[in-house]
Amino acid sequence: GAQTLVLRYVSSYYEEGFPGELTMTVRYTWTDENELVIDYRGTTNKKTVVNMTSHGFFSLQGLGNPTPTAMDTACEINADFYIPIDETCIPTGEVRKVEGTPFDFRTPHVVGERIDDPKDEQIKNGAGYDHCFVLNKKEVGELSFAAKIKEPVSGRTMEVYTTEPGMQFYSDNWANGFPGYHGATFGRRSALCFEAQHFPDSPNKPHFPSVVLNPGEVYTQKTVYKFGVEA
Repeated sequence: GAQTLVLRYVSSYYEEGFPGELTMTVRYTWTDENELVIDYRGTTNKKTVVNMTSHGFFSLQGLGNPTPTAMDTACEINADFYIPIDETCIPTGEVRKVEGTPFDFRTPHVVGERIDDPKDEQIKNGAGYDHCFVLNKKEVGELSFAAKIKEPVSGRTMEVYTTEPGMQFYSDNWANGFPGYHGATFGRRSALCFEAQHFPDSPNKPHFPSVVLNPGEVYTQKTVYKFGVEA
């Protein structure tokens, strides 16, 4: 059967500058379908802002010293739009079409194919990919397909599903060979992040979906990472 871990944290009033006492429960479940399911549930006693995510780094090519590059990984992202950033990686407020840019992953592309495009200002600003994608949704809050990656040598795959409106795709541009477990080291671009979330800087961008949580409301999120192997 499924294996589950439940973690609970109470963030006190004005911890890290946030109003309200926020109680957050996160449930991690490993299913018999090779899915890591992350369920979030949070409440507050005063009006506050909440935007939770999981900042996991995924290496489908296997760990090593050094861990091989993730740039040969094929990636698909279910998004017609993405959110441009300035030189400090803060969203400009624009929502831009992926069409005709290195951010078009509507059909699978190898991650490294366009990651250093010298003509693209957004690639320059992120030192690669470090952008929030606006996920295609039929209705707000539905659990739907967000992304898929496939490692070409092993055939290992990972699919991402989420209820969130956005997903930050980060190509590990700033890793510098730091050590991990089992003697592994992680060089630049040796792993990939798919962080389901609301759009960054939402409190300062009124046209972005709201991240305000009021007393009496319940913050919820479900994100699924599903693993497999294909020929």
